[in-house]
Amino acid sequence: MIAILAIIALWAFIVVSASGFIGQLPIIVQGVIYLVAGIVWIAPLRPLLIWMETGSFSAPTDARKFRQWRE
Repeated sequence: MIAILAIIALWAFIVVSASGFIGQLPIIVQGVIYLVAGIVWIAPLRPLLIWMETGSFSAPTDARKFRQWRE
């Protein structure tokens, strides 16, 4: 849980640090950048979230295991 919060805080710090540069861009470009930045942060967390659910850093590949994992 602490790792998740740390990754989110680090990502927020990076985006806020770039806000001076991003603020000088046209509003449409700003919107696209902030939209992408708002979605991309989840990518590094995926393995951590899978590990929290399954105990393994990779998602189950066998259908039976996947059904058991989701139940």
